[in-house]
Amino acid sequence: MISALQWVRRGAAQARPDKYDLDEKEFKRINDFAAQHLADAKEELAAAQRAENEANGMAVETISEANPELSEYNLDDYDEEKPQAQESNIFSNLKGLSYYTSNREDPYITLRDEEDEDQEDLVIQATDNLLLAAKTEDDISHLEIYLYDESEENEGNMYVHHDIMLPAFPLCLEWLDFRVGRKSAVEGPGNYVAVGTFDPEIEIWDLDTVDNMYPDAVLGAQDKTKKKKGAKKSKKANNEYHTDAVMALAWNKQHRNILASASADTTVKLWDLTTQQCAHSFNHHTDKVQALAWNPIESTALATGSYDKTVVVFDSRAPDARATWKLQADVECLRWDPHDANCFYVSTDDGMVQYFDGRTGGGQPVFRLHAHDKAVSAMDVNTTVRGCIVTGSTDGSVKVWDVKDNRPSMVTSRQVKSDIGQVFSVTFCPDAPFNLAMAGSGGKVNIWDIATNGGVRRAFEGRSVIVASSKAEKEKVVAMPNDDEPESEEEMDGADIDMDDIAESDYEEEESGEDV
Repeated sequence: MISALQWVRRGAAQARPDKYDLDEKEFKRINDFAAQHLADAKEELAAAQRAENEANGMAVETISEANPELSEYNLDDYDEEKPQAQESNIFSNLKGLSYYTSNREDPYITLRDEEDEDQEDLVIQATDNLLLAAKTEDDISHLEIYLYDESEENEGNMYVHHDIMLPAFPLCLEWLDFRVGRKSAVEGPGNYVAVGTFDPEIEIWDLDTVDNMYPDAVLGAQDKTKKKKGAKKSKKANNEYHTDAVMALAWNKQHRNILASASADTTVKLWDLTTQQCAHSFNHHTDKVQALAWNPIESTALATGSYDKTVVVFDSRAPDARATWKLQADVECLRWDPHDANCFYVSTDDGMVQYFDGRTGGGQPVFRLHAHDKAVSAMDVNTTVRGCIVTGSTDGSVKVWDVKDNRPSMVTSRQVKSDIGQVFSVTFCPDAPFNLAMAGSGGKVNIWDIATNGGVRRAFEGRSVIVASSKAEKEKVVAMPNDDEPESEEEMDGADIDMDDIAESDYEEEESGEDV
């Protein structure tokens, strides 16, 4: 299953990615990470044991109470930190080890391998795009970084350049070029991705380094080593960090050190990437916050959409003055119109897409579009071609729309249920605006060049040089080769799979085919 996609524009990635270097400074950093995660694991294990004992009607007793003869060994405090002893964890024995990314660099290996033929595949050309895919397979989540080469000789070649293991099921991705962590002192823009998962923390990974072991920064991380023994995790929202799943992220391209996050704990938070601390927290929603987006012109204006069936627009400098729009269903996606920054699109789980004028302050929509019979789980607006939007649904279809004079009409559609399953993400390429990336429950990534569709060329002729000059006669879809076994029939059909049902909490999806 692929739950989120994100393009990286051409030229943003380093031509030759760095190799991960486990030096003394990095060793200390990951040693601290490991200590915190180990403390958290111990806490969860103890909590599970207490819950099991209570369920079985057993008294919660210590080891010494169960067997008085063991009291002299003080096993109850065995795991407590000793002031004289050096703290140990899973990385304690690594300090004397050297890490080499290849046999050629290891001085103790005398039999040299031939130069790896795949080294050239790691080179990222200035004409290449990267496509990030948040993938979960067999309960293991990772971030796949695809390299997409659209040059004439390769005709849309796509392959996995490298990948990153993730700690929990990923829900959202956001690319940013603000340098954090190890390379924060380096001048110039970077190449990073922020990942939101079912964990309340936000991890930021350096895409220009391969074989990373830990993220360069973690927003909202709590120091679990200082937590009192036996203290329970609190789901109550606060102003410092999230306490539930991070469902949406939005980077402010004008104030580059600001990252906004939306969470199932009902709060929206602004993070200062310089200090890696929460700068502001907003609690104007009463249910899970599913979507958010910065206005492309008014850099401090933020729109948020929630399962409380509302969309709120406010200035982050004065959050008390806000406009609220009430909807008939839960919000799925939210996009500002890049061609008219006063307006925004909202998709909901009843199959509707609505277009609002932000100046009306909670007024009626400019238009309503019954786009699908099931939830519009994915939506994007073309930043280059005015009026071109795309929607994807849990019904397994992707549709391209022409919104001309505020009268939307469908240009073309594609049934992708047999290949992609339920559609969870659709996004236009920033450098080739008619290249559309699609993914969903089937676990595959497809790139559809919609300019190869005759209807698209006729509808948008004159609005884009790319479309006007296109003379392709056959529609082009680039699919990532998949050598794995095919998904089960139930998964590919997508009828019973829902992104909101994956969590153990009550993430529920309502279905309504009512026309408006």
